[in-house]
Amino acid sequence: MAECNHDCANCSANCGERKEIQKDKPNDLSKIKKVIGIVSGKGGVGKSLVTSMLAVALNRRGRKTAVLDADITGPSIPKAFGITQKAFGNELGIMPAVTETGIEMMSVNLLLENDSDPVLWRGPIIGGTVRQFWTEVVWNDVDMMFVDMPPGTGDVPLTVFQSLPVDGIIVVTSPQELVSMIVGKAVKMAKMMNIPILGLVENMSYFKCPDCGKELEVFGKSRIKETAQEFGIETTARLPIDPAVAAACDQGKVEQVNTDALNPIADLLEKMI
Repeated sequence: MAECNHDCANCSANCGERKEIQKDKPNDLSKIKKVIGIVSGKGGVGKSLVTSMLAVALNRRGRKTAVLDADITGPSIPKAFGITQKAFGNELGIMPAVTETGIEMMSVNLLLENDSDPVLWRGPIIGGTVRQFWTEVVWNDVDMMFVDMPPGTGDVPLTVFQSLPVDGIIVVTSPQELVSMIVGKAVKMAKMMNIPILGLVENMSYFKCPDCGKELEVFGKSRIKETAQEFGIETTARLPIDPAVAAACDQGKVEQVNTDALNPIADLLEKMI
């Protein structure tokens, strides 16, 4: 075990000498009721898609939602919503972009000159940027903010868990062979940080044949029930493979996507507000 350097803000160990870490305060003009982290144990499972769809689902229910894109090196949220405008600031703070249906968002792509420019920053700068999105952006009367985190258990998820008042997380996975181990990493990190695990979403769970209506498990048998039971997660949802959804996101029209498959998760989140 490594020697303690007493830097509790950058350590996930739950030792006896751990000090209480003060959460960052949002902008004085911000009003945010609930913060939900969307996490995954590995990349490519559709975490940003689930983030976008949940923000849309709650927004359709009359709740004011927002998305903080914490995936600094791989931001995809603005593209899914068709946002091309750039963020701007004034003496009050940074103003977030607003989608057609009123969802607020902040992403590093809204600050770059070109969306395709790579973000070649080291961990501390990336973590500092995420914190700035929380402390300097003026979020207006938000009922629920969704934080789209990068995959894994690295610097940014640690920064979010320690700096933001996260009320719970939704874990996104896919029906792959190592799903239990991958989900386990995300779940254990959340538990170490005392963050509740609210739900589990299995993306690419099946493909529904347009001719016969049969559900085909293209990527293997669904393990969502077994995985949820293993980690004590009560609320789950399965998202099918749907080319229409992929096309809508590519065209910046995620707000037109059917979100009914996420109703069990959306119902749970709405009760929290």
